[in-house]
Amino acid sequence: MRLYHYFEKESGPFRSISNLSDEEAEAVLEQIRKEKPDIFLAKRPDDYLQKRRKFEGILRNEFIKIGGKPERETPHYMVVEEVPFFEKWYEHTSSISIDSDELDTSMLSFTYGDSHPTFSGNVKDGKEYRNRLYSFEEIQKIIDKYGLPQKWNPDFKYGPECYVEVQVWTDRGLEKWLR
Repeated sequence: MRLYHYFEKESGPFRSISNLSDEEAEAVLEQIRKEKPDIFLAKRPDDYLQKRRKFEGILRNEFIKIGGKPERETPHYMVVEEVPFFEKWYEHTSSISIDSDELDTSMLSFTYGDSHPTFSGNVKDGKEYRNRLYSFEEIQKIIDKYGLPQKWNPDFKYGPECYVEVQVWTDRGLEKWLR
C-alpha cells in the first residue's frame, strides 16, 4: 500500500500545527489566511484548531482501544494512494510517497474519509465506517469492499469522504523527513 503525505513545499513535510501551542498554531493559521487567502487551508473555520484538538484526542483514544500504543500525542497525517484533491490545499504543493512496508503498521490507524467528519457526529447516513478507526489489516478489507474514495467521490458529490486518512503514531520510519 502506498501512503502519501502532501505539504507546502517551502515548509517541508510533516510540519504540523498540532505540535505547536494554541497561540503559535493560531498565529500560523492567521498568517496563512492573510498571505494565501485563496488556498484551501486558508478557508478553515475560526474554531478549526479547537475542533482539531478534540478530534485528535478521539483518534488517540480510539487507537488505544484497538490495541495501539501511540508514541506521539498527535499523529502525522498521510493518505492511502494519490489524492489529486490535495493539489489545491497548498500554494506550492509537494508530496512524498512511502510504501507501508517501510513503516511499523502497528503504529498506523485509518479512517475511511477525513477523521473530522468521520467522528463529528454530523454525518448520519448509517455507513459502517462512520465513527470508526481501523487497523492496517481492517482498512484493507474496507478498501476492498468500497474502493478508494478518491476514485468514486473525487469532488465530494456522494459524501464527505474523498480519501482514506492515515494517522502515523510514531516518528520511526519518517526520520529522514523530520526536522
